[in-house]
Amino acid sequence: MDALEPDVFTSQTKELTAEERQKLEDQNKRGFVTEFKANKLEIDAQRNWDIFYKRNETRFFKDRHWTTREFKELLDQETSSDKRTLLEVGCGVGNLVFPLLEEQTSEEGCFSSGRFYFYACDFSPRAVDFVRSNPLYNPSQITAFQCDITTQQVHEHIPEGSLDVCTMIFVLSAIHPHKFGDVVLNLWKLLKPGGLVLFRDYGLYDMAQLRFKPGNKIAENLYVRQEGTRSYFFSEQEVSQLFQANGFEIINNAYVHRRTLNLKEGVDVPRIFLQGKFRKKNEELRI
Repeated sequence: MDALEPDVFTSQTKELTAEERQKLEDQNKRGFVTEFKANKLEIDAQRNWDIFYKRNETRFFKDRHWTTREFKELLDQETSSDKRTLLEVGCGVGNLVFPLLEEQTSEEGCFSSGRFYFYACDFSPRAVDFVRSNPLYNPSQITAFQCDITTQQVHEHIPEGSLDVCTMIFVLSAIHPHKFGDVVLNLWKLLKPGGLVLFRDYGLYDMAQLRFKPGNKIAENLYVRQEGTRSYFFSEQEVSQLFQANGFEIINNAYVHRRTLNLKEGVDVPRIFLQGKFRKKNEELRI
């Protein structure tokens, strides 16, 4: 039986042990991947994610029932009869949106006084196909579509200034850092004034970062996994700066230290995530 210790929220970056510093230094022994390989990973990004979903189908990620605990904004308790709108960026096979939809449609769910209309988009056409083939998929409640969130494609599906909430859960880390600003600016355009971005992703010096071997490093804090997908590890400061530079105010933004213990198996899994809530400012952004 796994025991989950209470999460610890902090703005302090993890202090590395001598062994952990050595692991990061060892990653640099073979230097960064070649420029050719780095460019090819960018070109093949959609293909690599499509292959990922072809291989794993809907089995890889667990349903994210924790999101309503961490983000109370998903418990739509507003008294207005108007539907609010939510976009899940990087929906995968629907592990966030379908638990929310189930809770919304259940008679005793927390959504009885007000409801969301859901949009869900993903870079992978295959992932979107899995969402659309889910028995819970109903166009009167959810629209799923394929798009590259780093481009203007999303604006072909959702009007600007129309969304109440955007979720971005373990998504930005799969995108090249050069395009982070494009993504956040797109969310700013889609949201109503006062609209929220709910964010969680990999934090700096997470266990997954320390486990990468030499030859997997693309750039500082950016790595390639075995199947060709990428993973970036964020500092609290850079995420704060990223959203502030693109028209958002910070509600909160902190590292989440999570630890899972399995004493019987001798497993101790410390994780570091970065979690934040960001609100679109009312004033116009100079683009």
